[in-house]
Amino acid sequence: MNEPFVRIDLHGLLQEEAIRVIDRELDRASNGTYQIQLIHGYHRGTNLRNMIYQWYRYDSRVKRIQPGDNPGITILVLRDLY
Repeated sequence: MNEPFVRIDLHGLLQEEAIRVIDRELDRASNGTYQIQLIHGYHRGTNLRNMIYQWYRYDSRVKRIQPGDNPGITILVLRDLY
C-alpha cells in the first residue's frame, strides 16, 4: 500500500471482522502511509468506534487516534505529515 491516506469502510462488520480488516491494512501500510480513515458510521457504528479506541490506543503501529470530520469517522494516525 503506497497511498498516504487510506479509507476503510467498516459498515456492517462485527468487531472481530473489523479488527482483522484494520490489522491487515496496518500490516500493509508503508512508510508513505500517514493516516488510515475508518468509516464506521454514527448510530450503529459507535460500538466499532469504541472498540477502535480501546483496541488500538496502545498499538505500536499507531501514533495516535483522533476523531474524523464527522462522528462516523475515526482516524488512525501512523505518522505526522510535515
